[in-house]
Amino acid sequence: MDHILKANDLSFQYQNGTSLLFPNIEIDKGQHTLLLGDSGSGKTTLLQLLAGLSLPKTGAIAINGQSIYTLSSSRLDAFRARHVGFIFQEAHLLKNLTLLENIKLAQSLAKLPVDEKSILATLDKLQLGDKAKAYPNELSRGQKQRAAIARALINKPLLLIADEPTASLDDNNTERVLELLTSIADQYGSTLLIATHDKRIKDQFTHTYHLQ
Repeated sequence: MDHILKANDLSFQYQNGTSLLFPNIEIDKGQHTLLLGDSGSGKTTLLQLLAGLSLPKTGAIAINGQSIYTLSSSRLDAFRARHVGFIFQEAHLLKNLTLLENIKLAQSLAKLPVDEKSILATLDKLQLGDKAKAYPNELSRGQKQRAAIARALINKPLLLIADEPTASLDDNNTERVLELLTSIADQYGSTLLIATHDKRIKDQFTHTYHLQ
């Protein structure tokens, strides 16, 4: 069986000449995984490599058996839009579009039919059903975070990547967001990869990689 994610011999070189070497990673379907490392250890860089958003200096990455860096840039864009959901530290919602329009755009970019019914059902699951026509500046920080989760999930990605999703949250909300991410990833058949320096959550994951 192919792994959902497999990365071998990855390294990355910054413009200032600094190089980072990363551990080999293998993640099976449904094997929710934690990438733990202090600020500056290269977590975000590694996530961008794994999602095909940056090019490694060396190494190979396969998502569901597809070697992503053998794809042309347009095919990689379409593959990523279809199979990888990315939850950034900030929601990055387009401010002149409603929440519904932001999520429709995610379906269009993946070259999938726009399915308003499934979008509204997803928003309902995330307690955002009454916010479909709201603009980002009308949402609270927590609502924006849930909106970003909805957008990342709408195409039922194989891999759901979250970068520091609990960074600014207290203990109660950290617990809530983690439960939400894992339960909704399970419902959508997505495998979760969370990168964080938040050691409060390390005991909730049996599959963990440490960046030094």
